[in-house]
Amino acid sequence: MARTIEEIENEIEVREPPLYRVILHNDDYTTMEFVVEVLMTIFHKNRDEAEEIMWTVHEQGKAICGIYTFEIAQTKAEQVRILARRNAFPLLATIEADD
Repeated sequence: MARTIEEIENEIEVREPPLYRVILHNDDYTTMEFVVEVLMTIFHKNRDEAEEIMWTVHEQGKAICGIYTFEIAQTKAEQVRILARRNAFPLLATIEADD
């Protein structure tokens, strides 16, 4: 017996993709202004948001810059690495699952 499209659609479970946090880590060499620039350029934060995140990184050792699907999070972390190396900074961005 043929099933209707409605019956098939009712069986399909649509799930949101898992999300990942991109985290910036503090170091003793990267300037605060460069961190703000990275947050504005790569994460599209306005200056106030970027400065707030930068201060969190500075004071707490790390901060979440954004939450994205895996591929986007991975790309943003790699963009941070490339931009930091081009500017001779050891700035580190990592990703972790957003539980």
